Amino acid sequence: MQSENRLFDDFVKVMNGAAGTLAGMTREAEGAFRERMRDWVGGLDMVTRDEFEAVKAIAVAAREENQALKARLDALESPSASRSRRKAAGTAAAGQ
Repeated sequence: MQSENRLFDDFVKVMNGAAGTLAGMTREAEGAFRERMRDWVGGLDMVTRDEFEAVKAIAVAAREENQALKARLDALESPSASRSRRKAAGTAAAGQ
């Protein structure tokens, strides 16, 4: 439905044009902002999730190996183990 008032019609056309222009400017600003953020984050030297998970798995494996070696070392250094080693060394020396 068109109104009889040309001034009102012209005003509606101007507002529609302004809304379209504003929407275009918003899309352009959003794209520019995303690009700047992508550049900024890219320059932060961040790792990807896959790289992080790989290093995390390596750290867990190293920790488990460290705990196993510590338990083995503690067993070798225990007082009963050192007495039996001295006894075995004494027996070996006597046999020579």
